[in-house]
Amino acid sequence: MTTEQTMDIDEVAIDEGLYSRQLYVLGHEAMKRMAASNVLIVGAKGLGTEIAKNIVLAGVKSVTLFDPEPVQTSDLGTQFFLRARDIGQARAAVTVPRLQELNSYVPVRNLGGSPGQSITTDMVKGFQVVVLTDTLLRKQLEINDWTHQNGVHFLSASTNGLFGSAFNDFGPKFACVDPTGEQPLSGMTVEIENVQGEEAMVTCLDETRHGLEDGNFVTFAEVKGMEELNGCEPRKITVKGPYTFTIGDTRKLGKYVSGGIFTQVKMPKIIEFKSLRDSLKSPEHFITDYAKFDRPATLHAAYQALSEFVEKHKRLPRARNEEDAAEVLALAKKLAGGEEISETVVKELSFQAIGDVSPIVAVIGGFVAQEVLKACSAKFHPMVQHLYFDSLESIPAEVPSEADCAPTGSRYDGQIAVFGRKFQDKIANHRQFLVGSGAIGCEMLKNWSMMGLATGPNGSIQVTDLDTIEKSNLNRQFLFRPKDLGKFKAEVAAEAVSEMNPDLKGKIISRQDAVGGDTEHIYGDEFFAGLDGVTNALDNVKARLYMDQRCVFYEKPLLESGTLGTKGNTQVIVPHLTESYASSQDPPEKETPSCTVKNFPNIIQHTIEWSRKRFDQLFVLPAQDVNSYLSEPGFVEHTIKYGGSHTEKFAQIREYLVRQKPLTFDECIVWARMQFEEDYGNSIRQLLFSLPKDATTTTGQPFWSGPKRAPDALIFDSSDSTHLDYIISAANLHAFNYGLNGSTDINYFKKVADAVIVPEFQPKKDVKIQIKETDAPQESGPDEDVESILAQLPQPADLVGYRLNPVDFEKDDDTNFHIDFITSASNLRAMNYSITPADRHTTKQIAGKIIPAIATTTALVTGLVCLELYKIIDEKKKVEDYKNGFVNLALPFFGFSEPIAAPKRKYGETDWTLWDRFVFENDPTLESIVKFFKEKHGLDVSMVSQGVSMLWQSFLAPAKSKERLKMNMRRLVETVSKKPLPPTTKQLTVEVMANDEEGEDVEIPFLVVRI
Repeated sequence: MTTEQTMDIDEVAIDEGLYSRQLYVLGHEAMKRMAASNVLIVGAKGLGTEIAKNIVLAGVKSVTLFDPEPVQTSDLGTQFFLRARDIGQARAAVTVPRLQELNSYVPVRNLGGSPGQSITTDMVKGFQVVVLTDTLLRKQLEINDWTHQNGVHFLSASTNGLFGSAFNDFGPKFACVDPTGEQPLSGMTVEIENVQGEEAMVTCLDETRHGLEDGNFVTFAEVKGMEELNGCEPRKITVKGPYTFTIGDTRKLGKYVSGGIFTQVKMPKIIEFKSLRDSLKSPEHFITDYAKFDRPATLHAAYQALSEFVEKHKRLPRARNEEDAAEVLALAKKLAGGEEISETVVKELSFQAIGDVSPIVAVIGGFVAQEVLKACSAKFHPMVQHLYFDSLESIPAEVPSEADCAPTGSRYDGQIAVFGRKFQDKIANHRQFLVGSGAIGCEMLKNWSMMGLATGPNGSIQVTDLDTIEKSNLNRQFLFRPKDLGKFKAEVAAEAVSEMNPDLKGKIISRQDAVGGDTEHIYGDEFFAGLDGVTNALDNVKARLYMDQRCVFYEKPLLESGTLGTKGNTQVIVPHLTESYASSQDPPEKETPSCTVKNFPNIIQHTIEWSRKRFDQLFVLPAQDVNSYLSEPGFVEHTIKYGGSHTEKFAQIREYLVRQKPLTFDECIVWARMQFEEDYGNSIRQLLFSLPKDATTTTGQPFWSGPKRAPDALIFDSSDSTHLDYIISAANLHAFNYGLNGSTDINYFKKVADAVIVPEFQPKKDVKIQIKETDAPQESGPDEDVESILAQLPQPADLVGYRLNPVDFEKDDDTNFHIDFITSASNLRAMNYSITPADRHTTKQIAGKIIPAIATTTALVTGLVCLELYKIIDEKKKVEDYKNGFVNLALPFFGFSEPIAAPKRKYGETDWTLWDRFVFENDPTLESIVKFFKEKHGLDVSMVSQGVSMLWQSFLAPAKSKERLKMNMRRLVETVSKKPLPPTTKQLTVEVMANDEEGEDVEIPFLVVRI
């Protein structure tokens, strides 16, 4: 095997623009190891191509396909890179150029071969990883016998209808360098003492639990007294409590005085894999669904029986054929020996063996691709060793007959073999709304196009996304190519999947209108009446909650999912059956106290948060305030009346508009140099003047101890790259505010910055430092009154048309100085406080709140969602028919559970859930609504509201109450809100509070009032 062009594995060659989100999952080291791996994939049908797609996107050294068989019509049902014009051509030959488009850094090759030729051990030499898909067991054993002996990582996988299987063999001694992929834990120590003989006890700061587990390893830094621990070889720990652990014998070390930071050290784990031949006899099963705990044993025998059947008959069992199923069952029973197996499951595998279903291909393809990356990178724990997966719950309630599953000669034959023609028509006439066409959205549309969703006369897909395509999207949003940069995601995605399946042409409507209160005239009654369901592919909770609320209102099923690195989750929301997305939410993220960020940072996250705020304080907010002053009538009066720190705000406007307004770029450099002095010199000197290093608390303890690190002021040094990076980025951003041309000439910056004369700093007395969150914020405003500052400002009328340019933060543009500034500003502050600085890549993730992402998780999660979509289309009526899922591909782990049923509430003798509502037609009066509740339900209405408007209360003044009760609801809402309702508003959502006959408050459903 020759290697032509290869991806340079030097770190600089890892394209951070392209791989940005994935690097936050895998890290540079793992990606460099991946870039040295040549991968062979045997089989280029749906499963092989799904695995190849995910690996090419991830970035290995090379990917080679072997599949000389001719393309058949049925292949088009799951192999998204094939077109009707390819029928009759070799599968690998037509797939390779389309895979190559995904990533120019990864050469994709065709191993060649002729129809009927199978893979041999000679052909797999030269590859580090070999993946066999949909291959007979006899051939798997032959190849694996060789790979196991020769140190080549081996994987095999197959999909059959709603079943999937996979097997791993990474050799007898595989070293996994990071089994979980979680960030190493770290924390502050307050005590290390030998309290248990030879076992030294470490006590941590009681702010946060240490989170360690028995058998973890740690090392230390910044320990005073017991200095031998600093940078020591990793020490194995035993957990003693949430804030304590032991680290072995420290009696020969120095006496502990104070301080210290522990950091977890990830230790390699050696995993012993058995060969496939040995593993068939004594398998280790990876459980994918604990509700089907006994199923892997059945499928282990059933899959071997299936392979024997194919060897004998040279074909797969016929769809829903009882005779073939009986033969497979007899073979499975023989293979199982005396072990009990599920006859139903074995027969279902036989019934569906010839089936090929896109969502299962996505699940198994995403999973196996991640296992390939583990083999290449040694990052994350591999699956040991057999995986069997099924989604038999997705079969329609009306089970198809053998005749209904017979092939039709169409691209959907693989799916028809499982679900039947009748159900295929239901899929084709389904109407879905996809909200978002990013990573999950792209995968969703790909699956839908393969399934033939919405291809029928009544079917339709609506997709909306207001975003345009950026370079970092190309790593996992596989419908996009470099030529699409800058175009709308929804448009490009819709066009791409219509090309995949021409039956979708004219069936997908792409939009750029965001979902929200402002677009309810677009996504209103008529729009939702034309839908059978909604699928979210969103990246923020706010939009998810909004769509959830709309689906509850319009009683539409909602499919929800999300990913975070190797973790993914799915949730199915069914009207009148399950709770909604809003019913349960994650707790809010813990925020860092402002006093810690401002004065007492102790970890790099604190300094990054500080520098992100500083970015806004220097380059965004002042420019916005200047523009508001110049353009908004009444700005001064409004700010004085409502603004808390208006003196400071006007002083800043004066700085940016009068005193510090630059006319040349030299002045921007001077400004940056003075800003450096203020933030990293003078403010630190002031802090140490107010709280000297020897300061003590009221109890006599040293103030600067524990999490409070005593800082040191920095002396500017233009030969220090971090100092100079700050000056370069700050000066260029300041110049941008004023429309001046910037520069990157290092010598020019050094010359100007070194020439700046910095006045000597005089600390102020009586400056109150904010020590606790409950303390009053520090005063930093000018010692002047507002009138004198305003008198120095030019009149807006004298500067008509003059505006500053506020900086619009953009994390993914490496030329705009935004992340450069935040990185240098954060690292300078870290130098102040002796905190280990962070590189640009890490800073970018934290400051930009980037969600780590990888194509494998996205593919798998989307497959799980589409398995639930089959159930939605079938209109299954029981909670236990559906599954919510959670996966973590790093561990790996699968967890499934029934959705939580919609909680029942009660008024009188009536049960109700969040899906219920009262509907009133023909714009009734408020009086008729109040009367309805009294007469029909014995409830006294005490309060009526709509949105933010309080329409009526029982204790209103009698005259006003009588007047409002007589009004029709449209007029009432317009009168109270003092604005007319838009003409597109056809109904109102009204909330009512009521009391029962005992005067007790009762909760009742909301009201829909048609107007």
